[in-house]
Amino acid sequence: MRHLITGLLMATALSVVAPVAAAAKTVTVEERSISELQMMMRAGRASSVDLVKAYLARIAAMDRPVKGGGPTLRAIIALNPDAIAQAKALDAERKAGRVRGPLHGVPILIKDNIETADAMPTTAGSLALKDNMTRRDAPVVAALREQGAVILGKTNLSEWANIRSTQSMSGWSAVGGLVRNPHALDRTACGSSSGSGAAVAASFAAAALGTETDGSVTCPAAINGIVGLKPSIGLVSRTHVVPISHSQDTPGPMARSVRDVATLLSAMVASDPADPVTAGAVTKDYAAGLSTSALSGMRVGVVRPKAMNAALTATFDAALSVMKAAGAVLVEVTPPTLDGLGDAEFTVLKTELKADLNSYLATTPPAVKTRTLADVIAFDKEHAAEEMPFFQQEIFEDAMTTKGLADPDYKAARAKSLRLAGVEGIDAMLKTANAQILVEPSYGAAWLSDPVYGDQYNGPSASELPAVAGYPNLTVPMGLVGGLPVGMSFIATKFGEATVLGAGYAYEQRAKARVAPRDLPSADVGPGLAGVR
Repeated sequence: MRHLITGLLMATALSVVAPVAAAAKTVTVEERSISELQMMMRAGRASSVDLVKAYLARIAAMDRPVKGGGPTLRAIIALNPDAIAQAKALDAERKAGRVRGPLHGVPILIKDNIETADAMPTTAGSLALKDNMTRRDAPVVAALREQGAVILGKTNLSEWANIRSTQSMSGWSAVGGLVRNPHALDRTACGSSSGSGAAVAASFAAAALGTETDGSVTCPAAINGIVGLKPSIGLVSRTHVVPISHSQDTPGPMARSVRDVATLLSAMVASDPADPVTAGAVTKDYAAGLSTSALSGMRVGVVRPKAMNAALTATFDAALSVMKAAGAVLVEVTPPTLDGLGDAEFTVLKTELKADLNSYLATTPPAVKTRTLADVIAFDKEHAAEEMPFFQQEIFEDAMTTKGLADPDYKAARAKSLRLAGVEGIDAMLKTANAQILVEPSYGAAWLSDPVYGDQYNGPSASELPAVAGYPNLTVPMGLVGGLPVGMSFIATKFGEATVLGAGYAYEQRAKARVAPRDLPSADVGPGLAGVR
């Protein structure tokens, strides 16, 4: 079944790509920013249709090349058969004098747990949702479409956003296979927004949407060498997004620059009556306020995790030197001991997974036969060869034992996790340093993809506290460690997006630390291992 579905999806993709590959040769989209694409269209050097064709040709050559020769990144699950038609309509609007904004005519990719009204199912990577053709836009997608974005396709992901098993291999899904990191093909692309991270790094689109519950935007962004923002909870709608946790889930923008992330975020923010936590969301232009002087005089709390090796420490120190030269006042902060945070968060995630996923599945089309989490578990057992060749579903099974959102133990766990991550965590560190933001390494470098032992997180992680507290977390490239990208996280209190984007932009413009991927078969670690096999 997996091969059948993948074949059907790629047949759709190839039917779009094949007729246009030759026409795309005159337009170069690799490493182009959103503003550069706009300048090309404004100057008449390219149309939106030209851009779509160029990206489709690049995807055809590199994502799952039929005749070989490409890196086979598997970042894309499905391409939108209506992308060219959408681009034509937007070109006609531009010709008539209407330009909707900075995203007008720009191709964007969407993680495949976010619904779009296009002729593509929303699978979350699972064969259980292969028929989930809802024909409805998530409000965040509708907002991008209203601003003129072209929905190019859907990206691969860690199946079910990586909530099925503690032994999972990030970037793998039964529908899409394993996403490969374009910097080193044997290394993880992290997850769960693996395809979005790899696709943006490989210039399959100008930008992409991911989602995060805890690390699912920031990890693949950092490890694929791009910029990613996990917004504050309440800023971006989660309606029609396959859920894990209403306390922590959020879509987030991913791109190759801070400015492009800010541009995408500006189009995403909106109040959604169906998602009450967004009642206070205020639309604003986050890109307009970006300045290279944002770090001048800013007090920055510096967090040094214990799990840093010498190379990562040296890279982080170099990044801090750039910030200091930009005028930042750096204050070292000792991370507090937050006993019980992980267990409390896990209780919250499992409880909300059962409740929220059951609610979502009840809204899917009749063709979707898995209407509850219990149905999904049964489906996976029935199709174990396709769904569970590498790891099982023990988190799903644990979630089935939870007692619902009224359970006092769940409520206590949520209160505890919020207190530890917010008041006693981020808030306390900012107060101690009298700082506006915290910075720390986002993650260590990418580990080897391993179907036997699963993910091997062998370094620091900056995601948990802002994820649980609902605060913004921006990761920006800070260089290479062992030939692999690493990022630095900029963290602030709730709705501090303008602050982290401003600081991240000022750092990025001075550091120029991002390195474009080279599709190497393995990490380029230099001459030290020359001759070793």
